[in-house]
Amino acid sequence: VRANGVVSNNDTTSDDVDDASQSRQSVVVACAGTTDLPVAEEAALTLSLSGVPVTRIYDCGVAGLHRIISALPKLRDPKVGCVIVCAGMDGALPSVVGGLVDVPVVAVPTSVGYGMSLGGMSALLTMLNSCSPGVGVVNVDNGFGGAVWAMKCLNSRQKE
Repeated sequence: VRANGVVSNNDTTSDDVDDASQSRQSVVVACAGTTDLPVAEEAALTLSLSGVPVTRIYDCGVAGLHRIISALPKLRDPKVGCVIVCAGMDGALPSVVGGLVDVPVVAVPTSVGYGMSLGGMSALLTMLNSCSPGVGVVNVDNGFGGAVWAMKCLNSRQKE
């Protein structure tokens, strides 16, 4: 996948991650559609460079629910400590994922979409109004902020 000049292989962890971080919990980065890839890759790259193992699940939006259902084994893997979900348009994917997993979900609205997306405001408002417990929201297009929040979730779980 190529996003903003960064080349990354789909569904892999960084080869530069040391052995100590291999035992660390991982983060799943999911995005609804391919237009959300730059923000998702910003989050995934931030995590990888920080030594956090990352699993990518791309193009799994609610327009085709079978795609997110087929990703359940990756989402529910015992090594997963947090899930980041990037979505534009109606921003519904984080709520769906939040109802399927028992770890924190970081919702990252993206500024893509057609119709009345309002530069990501529609997705942001949907995510803020999520009825799934355990879903928190960062600002529009803030993949870096979502990654940092996910790392804080992992760090707080390691202290338990």
